[in-house]
Amino acid sequence: MAKTSIACIAYDGKKILIAHRNPTGQMGNRWEFPGGKVEEGESDEVAIVREFQEEFGVTVTVGEKIAETFFMHNDKQIALHAYEIKVPHDGMTEKYVLTEHTEYRWAEPSEIPTLNFVDSDLLIYPDVMKWIASK
Repeated sequence: MAKTSIACIAYDGKKILIAHRNPTGQMGNRWEFPGGKVEEGESDEVAIVREFQEEFGVTVTVGEKIAETFFMHNDKQIALHAYEIKVPHDGMTEKYVLTEHTEYRWAEPSEIPTLNFVDSDLLIYPDVMKWIASK
């Protein structure tokens, strides 16, 4: 069975939360939609809540599934599921506690293709934009 990764789309009506990865690994030093791997026996929703606790130190609420695609990573097929999430606060006055990222910010959705974004997240970008347009 294909491994599953999750991408979390926090959208405040204008901007979308993106995070800059630590400079390690193949996708190091690139921007991404926050998320991670779904562990054995976890649902996507449980993985999303766990990843945000681990990587940002906050408890999020999971909304609807926005997009789904597949990509290849080290010759393995990975399923990528994107979900809407609600963060408890915007991380600006009260900072998120980062463990996997050097920084985060709220970006205009249209600027995402101009950033050094991870390839797998760019695959779901058109679906994310469609979802934003429907809001």
